[in-house]
Amino acid sequence: MELNSIIHQQVRLRIMAALSALSEGDVVDFAFLKKQLELTDGNLGAHLLKLENAGYINVDKLFVGRKPRTDLSLTLKGKAAFEEHMAALREIIGE
Repeated sequence: MELNSIIHQQVRLRIMAALSALSEGDVVDFAFLKKQLELTDGNLGAHLLKLENAGYINVDKLFVGRKPRTDLSLTLKGKAAFEEHMAALREIIGE
């Protein structure tokens, strides 16, 4: 197994780990994830774009009342890629 170069970057690995902890059908919003990972808007946005372009996450922009909200979740492809990446990490450490 090989490490996934897109997921392996530290911030993207943390994003994928956070999203993989969600139950199926659940989402997390941008502001919550930003706070949890202690990232700036720009930093989180850049990493989300990379993951979205790879097809690993869903990014849904909507309005709640008059306020914009961005909901995030893993795609099936993203879930599989994260599981493969974690298996490669376990292989490296001999688990």
